[in-house]
Amino acid sequence: MADTSLQAASPDAQPVERISMAEVLTGAFKRFLGDIQAYTLMSIQALTNILTGPRYVRDLMDQMDDVGVGSLPIVLAAGFFIGAVMVLQTGSQFVRFGQTALTGDIVSLALVRELGPTLTGILVAGRVASGMASELGSMLVTEQVDAMRAMGTDPSRKLITPRVLAAILVLPLLTALNDFVGLLGGCVASVFSLRLGAVEFWTRAIDALDFADIMQGMSKPLVYGFILATVGCYKGLTVRGGTQGVGRATTQAVVVSNIMIIAADVFLTKLSLYLGGKLF
Repeated sequence: MADTSLQAASPDAQPVERISMAEVLTGAFKRFLGDIQAYTLMSIQALTNILTGPRYVRDLMDQMDDVGVGSLPIVLAAGFFIGAVMVLQTGSQFVRFGQTALTGDIVSLALVRELGPTLTGILVAGRVASGMASELGSMLVTEQVDAMRAMGTDPSRKLITPRVLAAILVLPLLTALNDFVGLLGGCVASVFSLRLGAVEFWTRAIDALDFADIMQGMSKPLVYGFILATVGCYKGLTVRGGTQGVGRATTQAVVVSNIMIIAADVFLTKLSLYLGGKLF
């Protein structure tokens, strides 16, 4: 016991360093600002690469096939059932007031202006952003990105720009298909549940839309595609910790891209409503 006490009180023992809560929060905030700066610079570089060569057209086509065709089944399936659910929910309320004919108007406006673009962005982000993060993270861990730099190839041009451009080009097309299939699902639900005619439903759904609604619904996917692609690429190229880091980056890519899409939706909706009253 005496030896133990003397050993514990030895002057050679190093004092335990204590970190305050303020230092922890300050360090986390600095890392957050650093991530924002790195993400912004990477995104700007990915867009400026479009203006100059070399351009990897083959990689762009492959990414458009992966993002667009690969995401088509989940987008169409989700769109059909979302449209049907909207008709069932709104129609049950309109029945109380004898205005079931308004169901087509409400479903059309909600899908084209809001639900179609946002749901498409979230669904594609869950598949594409995670795929980009895992693919690029695996390439970084296995030193393929370093080998690419050693061969004189710019990873930003080869890996990031085709993915970002493909997502921007393809997401509006997926949104348009989602809107159409959603209206189709709403039509089926209205015919079998509300006893509305298909011609009446489609006539009111189309007549309820104007040019400002279509522009609002087709402009949002451009921003959503940019967000999900850049977030997926950034998380993949900043992997730390080997294969476990790849798994963490994949999860973070989905979570961050979904949050950014929902947050951007608020500002885009406000901007679209303001511009819609001024320009269209």
